[in-house]
Amino acid sequence: MTNVEPSIHESVELNKQDPHQQPLSSSPIDRILQRLSALELPAKEHLERYMRHKWRLNHKRSTLSGSFNSARLFLDFYGKSGKSAIEKVERTDLEAFIEHEQDRGLRISTVRTRLAFLMAFLHFLMEQDILPVSALKRGIRLKLPETLPRAIHPADIRKLISVIDNVRDRALILLLLRTGIRIGEALGLRLNDLDVQDRKVHLFQGEKNSMGRVVYLSEDALFALKRWLQEREKGKEFLFYGQGHGHICYSTGRSLFIKYLQRAGLDQKGYTIHRLRHTCASELLNAGMRLECVQQLLGHQDIEVTRRYARLTDTTREQEYFRAMAVIEKGEIDGTY
Repeated sequence: MTNVEPSIHESVELNKQDPHQQPLSSSPIDRILQRLSALELPAKEHLERYMRHKWRLNHKRSTLSGSFNSARLFLDFYGKSGKSAIEKVERTDLEAFIEHEQDRGLRISTVRTRLAFLMAFLHFLMEQDILPVSALKRGIRLKLPETLPRAIHPADIRKLISVIDNVRDRALILLLLRTGIRIGEALGLRLNDLDVQDRKVHLFQGEKNSMGRVVYLSEDALFALKRWLQEREKGKEFLFYGQGHGHICYSTGRSLFIKYLQRAGLDQKGYTIHRLRHTCASELLNAGMRLECVQQLLGHQDIEVTRRYARLTDTTREQEYFRAMAVIEKGEIDGTY
């Protein structure tokens, strides 16, 4: 066990008392601790201890930064999932966090690096007897795909929708499937973000950027939402509310999706909740929507991210080929190359 070290606030006080001491921002660790002091995170004191430990081991500045940011993002996600005791962290919390990071459009290599930093932090907590060694003993290395997940097969989508008998859950999953919005965006929707008459949902602030956008409601999503609006408690601020005044947390939304996968007999296919977003993008593209329009609906700043999300089916590629070839065979290509 390490010796007791001064806390963030004690470090600041020491700097104030000694005018000859270097300012707080003089070293990477001081800057990190200054940032940490302004954050509200579960297990904040453990993260401080961990960063001091990394600093004593003389890690590079990039390693310190990566370690801090990865642990900070996870603890923030963990807290927003309705949890506060790091001692109760489970494998499912890590899986949900990874899905969340992938859903933000991050590259697989970035997610892998973030996971490696996070696992190092959790191993430190185990060495400090804060986490039990058994907490992550099963499958400690989560396997990540080489590429972004593909869309859910249409037949499996039909199976999934057919087993959702809860009015709220059906509205949530159809909203994700038909609009392609992120699970975090859906759970954060307030009642006044929904425009039933014009069949629109207003997203005033993106989860990953500051751009607002509008998405549209299909017939089945609109019908499901109208049924939910009739049954939900009046006076609740969020469209999909949880206990108290807040909204359903990410881990709860994920658990609901897994429950219906199991009910439909699809739980062994590796489907995750953010595949609904990929499915929406791919189906819109295969139905003939231009990639630029899909990009706007998904809220991507870079069209290459949209290109990775949306995939053409074999049938669509075949149809596009013969449509183009018909033009070529008629000699209708003009101009020079």
